[in-house]
Amino acid sequence: MTRKPHKTRDTKVTSEFEHGWNDMLKGIKKLKKILDGLPEPQFSPEDHINLYTTVYNLCTQKAPNDNSEQFYKKYKEEIETYVSRTLLPLIRGKYDEFMLIELVKRWKNHKVMVRWMSRFFQYLDRFYIARRALPPLYEVGMTCFREQLYQKLHNTVNDILVGLVAQDRDGEQIDRTLLKNVMDILVEIGMGITDYVNEFETYMLKDTATYYSRKASDWILKYSCPDYMLKAEECLKRERERVCHYLPGISEPKLVETVETELLVVHANQLLEKEQSGCLALLRDEKVDDLSRICSLYHKIPQGLELVSSIFKQHVTDEGLALVNQAIEIANNQVGKECGAHEQVLVRKIIELHDKHMVYLCNCFMNLSPFRKSFKEAFEIIYNKNVADRSSAELLATFCDNILKKGGSEKLSDEAIEDTLEKVVKLLAYVDGKDLFAEFYRKKLAHRLLCDKSASDEHERSMLTKMKQLCGGQFTSKMEGMVTDLTLAREDSAQFKRYLSILPIGIDFTVNVLNTAYWPTYRTSDLNLPAEMVRCVEAFKEYYQDKSRKRRLNWIHSLGNCNIIGNFDPKPIELVMSTYQGAVLLLFNNSDKLSYSDIKSQSNLGNDDLVRVLFTLSCAKYQILNKEPSTKMISPTDSFEFNPKFTDRMRRIVIRLPAHQERKKVVEDVDKDRRYIIDASIVRIMKSRKILSHQQLNAQIVELLRQLFKPDFKLIKKRIEDLINREYLERDRENPNMFRYLA
Repeated sequence: MTRKPHKTRDTKVTSEFEHGWNDMLKGIKKLKKILDGLPEPQFSPEDHINLYTTVYNLCTQKAPNDNSEQFYKKYKEEIETYVSRTLLPLIRGKYDEFMLIELVKRWKNHKVMVRWMSRFFQYLDRFYIARRALPPLYEVGMTCFREQLYQKLHNTVNDILVGLVAQDRDGEQIDRTLLKNVMDILVEIGMGITDYVNEFETYMLKDTATYYSRKASDWILKYSCPDYMLKAEECLKRERERVCHYLPGISEPKLVETVETELLVVHANQLLEKEQSGCLALLRDEKVDDLSRICSLYHKIPQGLELVSSIFKQHVTDEGLALVNQAIEIANNQVGKECGAHEQVLVRKIIELHDKHMVYLCNCFMNLSPFRKSFKEAFEIIYNKNVADRSSAELLATFCDNILKKGGSEKLSDEAIEDTLEKVVKLLAYVDGKDLFAEFYRKKLAHRLLCDKSASDEHERSMLTKMKQLCGGQFTSKMEGMVTDLTLAREDSAQFKRYLSILPIGIDFTVNVLNTAYWPTYRTSDLNLPAEMVRCVEAFKEYYQDKSRKRRLNWIHSLGNCNIIGNFDPKPIELVMSTYQGAVLLLFNNSDKLSYSDIKSQSNLGNDDLVRVLFTLSCAKYQILNKEPSTKMISPTDSFEFNPKFTDRMRRIVIRLPAHQERKKVVEDVDKDRRYIIDASIVRIMKSRKILSHQQLNAQIVELLRQLFKPDFKLIKKRIEDLINREYLERDRENPNMFRYLA
């Protein structure tokens, strides 16, 4: 076996390398003098080519005489020596701001030096470094500066930088351009932003936290909440300006977060709850600008608005409950009376309160979600409080009735009525028992329509449209049906009048034929009508049977009214009264005097209705009948006779019949309907889900019905038990808390 001879480096080649390197050192020395500002001619193209050629010739020889590796090492050694022995002592010899000035100067020179040397040794970059996957020459130069110089000075540099930033914060004049240049060095030295973050940013943020923590502790004792917020706002503005002037943009979010934490988050409770100047005081004093500033500062902080929104909620709730409690106190002194003016005033004041704080919500608090939630919860608390025995649903329905009926106490223009109705619907959104409101509203709407007391059909339809948009079509379907039904009834009434013009009966008689599917249920009685009224009824029956043979008429005399001419001795007077009153009064055309029992037997009215009728005719404002004995109470032993001497300054008077107290019945009807609705909801949910736990079923029922009313959990439990007894559901044998649907 033959052995290959070992290749050794030629002595001649070594001599050539040393000669070539000496030539390179001369070029590098010239470069250093130029950078130091010493008198030295600039590099000519020929100088550059000669140096490049020297490297090229010595690096293109065949192995083992290739000098590429030696030149790469010499390049690195030369830069390390220059940085550690020349630059480092020069920079270390300076202090404070002058050290930074020297650092910036030497960094600029170093970049120039590395750039020129990279050109001299460019052949290494193009071939040797590329083949060996070594760091490029420029990167080697930057690394040398970082490792041999900056890492030995970075603590001192950081202290100087942080000190200058602190001086800037205190309002002292500093060289911002110098800081910007040093920050650029930190980024460039690390070949990116990572070293800046690790070397300086963390250190700066820590000092920032300490600085503003100290400031906050001092300011919170000196200044009011608005003045403190002005200081905080100014500080945040200045920090953002510093980022623009000399800090990298990547620092802005962290810097702002640090300042916000120290100035706003740490002292939030103490600051916002200040007795004389906190959020509550600002809301009370209507300081809109200060509230806007607080919101703008805190809304960028995670969970920063929770405390502000909770204070807002408490303030709104307290103001609203004060109004409600005032109304309750007045109502307790008027027990047994109808919904009074004070309760109408309460609704109006709550609308004004809503408008006032809606301005805060939209203008000060930018309609942000935490404040919308607090606003909604506050008004749900306020507007679901009962006033005496009257629910908010009844009060709101009565308020609407007062606006929409003729002669209501609210004298408003058309535009004002529309605006008020819009606000009423906004309040309706907070009412838990919307179904109860719907029933009260339907009753009052029916009264306005049937008694021709509605001020404007346009406003009635507008209100229904608004409620439909809020609660859905099913909510207003019956009310819309009532309006449409009455329109059709008026057309029928016009046709009947044309019929009477052909077959006159001597009395002006009008009938409204209504569909029972839309209208509320009314009390009926078998009233014995006088002969004059019987003739009118028979005429309409004959007309209507020819038109609709398949429909059955059910007369509701309790809703009727009539006009009767009373021939009194002083003068005749037109009496406007209900059908019940008219039927009783017409009995005295045939008898001068009648006892209570006679009137009851002839009219066939019940005791309750008869007492109400006789009281209005004999004991109230207009005494059409004389009563014996002359007391203010109606009893079965009383007797009555026509009063021929009755007179009044008016030729036409209205004798109103007091309405039945239907509030209790409305509430009972709604409670009954709610049981059916809950039953249907349970069956619908269970039919879909098949098996659910008690808690899950409760949650889904509440979610399904929350737009209509807030179901009581005790009632839900009773309805579940009832459905189990009726075999719609069953309990799971292994887990009694689970329910199964039975098909």
